[in-house]
Amino acid sequence: MDGMSRAEVDRVESKDFALGGKPMRPRDAATLILLDRDRGQTRVLLGRRHRAHAFMPGKFVFPGGRTDPADSRIVTAAPLHPDEERRIAGDGARATPARARAIALSAIREAYEEAGLMIGRREAFATRNPGWEAFAEHGIQPTLDRLRFVARAITPPGRVRRFDTRFLSAWRSDVALELPDGGPTNELEELVWLPLPEALEAEIPAITRTVLGELQARLKDDPELSPGGEAPFYRMLHNRFVRVLV
Repeated sequence: MDGMSRAEVDRVESKDFALGGKPMRPRDAATLILLDRDRGQTRVLLGRRHRAHAFMPGKFVFPGGRTDPADSRIVTAAPLHPDEERRIAGDGARATPARARAIALSAIREAYEEAGLMIGRREAFATRNPGWEAFAEHGIQPTLDRLRFVARAITPPGRVRRFDTRFLSAWRSDVALELPDGGPTNELEELVWLPLPEALEAEIPAITRTVLGELQARLKDDPELSPGGEAPFYRMLHNRFVRVLV
C-alpha cells in the first residue's frame, strides 16, 4: 500500500470500510497479534467479524478495539520495555507514558474480551475497573513487558470510523489463561490459528495483509522479536499513503 494515492487506497479498501464518513479525528486503538510456534512454523490468531459491522464486515482480523484512557491506571506485573513505550506513545504533545500504557493495556483487554485470552501472570490482582474484573477473579495480573510494537496505521479520511491503531504482538506462551468458551463479547464469530502464509491468503483487510507481510519479514531476521526493532508507520500524507520506519 506504500505510495498509493487516496483514490487507489479507497478502491482497495472499499470492501473493508464503509466510505463517506464525515471529517473526524482518528481515535487511539490497539490490536494484538498473537503468535504461536507449532512444529517449525509460526501461526497467528485471527477472528472473523460479523458481516453486520460497518467496520471491516466479515473480515478476519486481530483482536482489538478502541483505547480506553482509564486502562492506563491498571496496575501491571511488569511495565513496557522503554523502547516499546516510546514508540507506542508516538510523538507530539500527547506522547506520554500514560498514553502508551493505555494503548498497550487496551490490546490485552480486547484479547480477553474478544478471544478469551488473558495475558499476564498468576498473581494477586484487584481492581474496580469493570473491564478488568475477570482478570481479578481468575487471579491474573496483566503484564506488558512481552508486548512488541509491530506497526502503526492511521485509517485514511473518508471512512465511517477512523483509528490511529498500534499493532502489538505477543506469543501464545505469554497467555496465562485461555477461556474455553472464548471472550464475553460477540465481536468475532470464529477464532482460528493459521500459519502466516495461509493467513496472508485469508479474507483479511488490506492493511492487515500489509502488516502481516511486514511481520513475516521481520520474523525472518528477528525470530524472537527483540525490543526496539524498527517498525512501519502508515498514514495518508499529501494525498499519498506513505510508510516510514519508526
